[in-house]
Amino acid sequence: MKNPSVKHRDQVARRLEQMLSSLRERSFRLTPQRMAVLEILASSQGHPTVAEIYESVRARFPTTSLATVYKTVILLKELGEVLELGFPDGSNRYDGSRPYPHPHIVCTRCRKIMDPELSSIDHLNEEIAEKTGYTIEHHRLDFFGLCPACQARA
Repeated sequence: MKNPSVKHRDQVARRLEQMLSSLRERSFRLTPQRMAVLEILASSQGHPTVAEIYESVRARFPTTSLATVYKTVILLKELGEVLELGFPDGSNRYDGSRPYPHPHIVCTRCRKIMDPELSSIDHLNEEIAEKTGYTIEHHRLDFFGLCPACQARA
């Protein structure tokens, strides 16, 4: 069995290759700045904001503009390679490692977001469709509370 860090590296490499493939299929340019955005999104487990992605990219490429990062994130969203988590306060967050609908748990104090593994919702789309007659196109399931670190500080 692989150790967790090797498994994570393999997952990141697969996600990055999928994103690159999606861009190549549509003949989008792969600039160093765009590659940096892809790497950040593929490897992040923290659901970064565009501003956080921008700061990371700018550390490597100081002349990068916020518009460049924003356009890349929106392009990836349109291609289905990143999941956007919108919040009422406008602080959108992005999930590039799991760009499909899945549950999230959000700390209401520090805003940390995690992806809990919940086997009990595997068939939720089918059950809801069956009970309502709707054709489910996508879903969003978020849980809100205090993370263990914020509980300890309270």
